[in-house]
Amino acid sequence: MSILSERILNMSTSATLAMAAKARELRDQGKDIIGLSLGEPDFNTPDFIKDAAIQAVNDNYNSYTPVDGYAELKDAIITKFKRDNNLEYKPSQIVVSTGAKQSLSNVAMVMINNGDEVILPCPYWVSYSDIVKVAGGVPVEVKTSITTDFKMTASQLEAAITPKTKMLWFSSPCNPSGSLYSKEELELLAEVLKKHPNIYVVSDEIYEHINYTGKPHASMAQVDGMYDRTVTVNGVSKAFAMTGWRIGYIGAPETIARACNKMQGQVTSGANCIAQRAVITALNESPTRVKYMIDEFKNRRELVLNLLNDIDGFKTNSPEGAFYVFPDVSYYFGKTLRGKTINNATDFSLYLLEEALVATVTGDAFGNPDCIRISYAASQDELKEAIKRIKEVLT
Repeated sequence: MSILSERILNMSTSATLAMAAKARELRDQGKDIIGLSLGEPDFNTPDFIKDAAIQAVNDNYNSYTPVDGYAELKDAIITKFKRDNNLEYKPSQIVVSTGAKQSLSNVAMVMINNGDEVILPCPYWVSYSDIVKVAGGVPVEVKTSITTDFKMTASQLEAAITPKTKMLWFSSPCNPSGSLYSKEELELLAEVLKKHPNIYVVSDEIYEHINYTGKPHASMAQVDGMYDRTVTVNGVSKAFAMTGWRIGYIGAPETIARACNKMQGQVTSGANCIAQRAVITALNESPTRVKYMIDEFKNRRELVLNLLNDIDGFKTNSPEGAFYVFPDVSYYFGKTLRGKTINNATDFSLYLLEEALVATVTGDAFGNPDCIRISYAASQDELKEAIKRIKEVLT
């Protein structure tokens, strides 16, 4: 009998974190690794947010926080939802957590029973599937492709629904593909869901502000009939370059929010006090304060796409948000390069790490075995050098 539970033995290791660890290991051996595997902005947290944190320290914020967040932070989140998304929430519908990942885990644990099916359009964020499984749910993968910009259609959604379907989880903009659902596309999905009133939606909007279309972000909760069936997940990690501050939050139907508060109260209690005070300042400011980061990400996107399109075998689309490209590399499957046979995206990603010294992530981790994820949350010089190295080991 194993000392460990079946739950942990059956859980996958996060592929993004595993690749980052492998890259660190090679760096420790003296290898010059360029890391394009983590979804972490390479900018510093803006000074106006850091100043708010320093002020909180000087004001002696050091006590336990309310489980669901400071009242002032919940007010700032309510203001943000109204300003940016035209969504009205009450304080009892908001729960602040230690990162959006905990928000997702809370929702899964309070809503999913053993055997409940959760629809995941592929590619999906690396942790969705295992979070669902740990809660006893069954992930139902809906395959998409680069030809449809990796977006699920209404007909695909309809075909995936069974009597056991409990939820639909998706991100927009999407990690790993950068795909972004328009309001019209969300409305088509909602028309299907309206025929199945017991299905709830998790709309992960953590990359909301990293949007290159010039159009307002569309939230599923904005669509007629979907507000009371949608949990909107967001946070400050990506747009505000605050990954290590670990603050995420949800806006949800009150019953779900209260259940998440109850769950969190038995697991971590309230999130970090200093980080919460800083996030109040971040969310009360206009998103235009961080537009310089978005503009730079857009420039990097164009750079990366132009460079990748100069390499045989990379099939790319133009992602509309986030800071990833998700090229189809199946052209290389079955080929032998420098004595190494490439059977799949995992082999390809490891080949790039070992031969080009560039860390990427296999698409297998995101439910799409034909692709790899490349993060362009790195300097333009690093991106140029990384793709130069990739080209050299593929020709």
